[in-house]
Amino acid sequence: MKNSVLKNLWFVMFFLFLSVPLKSQDADAIVRKSDQKFRGESSQGKMKMTIVRPEWSRTIEMKSWSLGSDYYMVLITAPAKEEGQAFLMRENEMWNWMPSIERMVKIPPSMMMQSWMGSDFTNDDLMQESSIVQDYNKKLIGSEKVNGYECHKIELTPKEDAAVVWGKIILWISKDGYYQLQAKYYDEFDELVQTMVASDIKTLGDRKLPAKMTVSPTDKPGHKTVLEFVEMEFNVELKKNFFSQQQMKRLR
Repeated sequence: MKNSVLKNLWFVMFFLFLSVPLKSQDADAIVRKSDQKFRGESSQGKMKMTIVRPEWSRTIEMKSWSLGSDYYMVLITAPAKEEGQAFLMRENEMWNWMPSIERMVKIPPSMMMQSWMGSDFTNDDLMQESSIVQDYNKKLIGSEKVNGYECHKIELTPKEDAAVVWGKIILWISKDGYYQLQAKYYDEFDELVQTMVASDIKTLGDRKLPAKMTVSPTDKPGHKTVLEFVEMEFNVELKKNFFSQQQMKRLR
């Protein structure tokens, strides 16, 4: 009898032990899984960005390559005025090649919050300089529905030594598929700066992902930027030496 009671008590304690650390680890595990699905080990693709303003709009077409979270390259393919311009993020450095004046410009950390090509995306957004996996503490703060998907609502706050531009990020990641469907970005004063909404989930390469991301600044009504993923391949053969200043000048 005593052994039976002890055995039952052990099972109860075992399952309680499993459930407690699971809750504490949920947020980090969810973000990691979502980020890995979006990035892959490496990728290459074609994208289209439409910048919308109350009086006008314009479209930029580009190609991209990535390796892990430290290597990223973008080549502008249209319009003709910007064609051939390239951007490189290699570990902690970011560069811009402008073929029209044959000039290579290093982009300092102080400019990571600057607009990328006149859009509502920042240099940090497009070049993935800061990692939501490594640079932020995560906390699961609830569940909400976004675009018909039940989502985990997760708060990200910067780690003490992280060189990041956002004071806080709130992420909505779907429970089914681990899609990042919405994000709200706050400054260091806890003021909402911009909102990102992802939509149009479809097959890209070997996986399903949101193919459209719309960023809207809080303080500029009528302003938005829509980034569309036209083609994507994941886990392609790429090496670190591909991400070089010499390669930027050769891209086509």
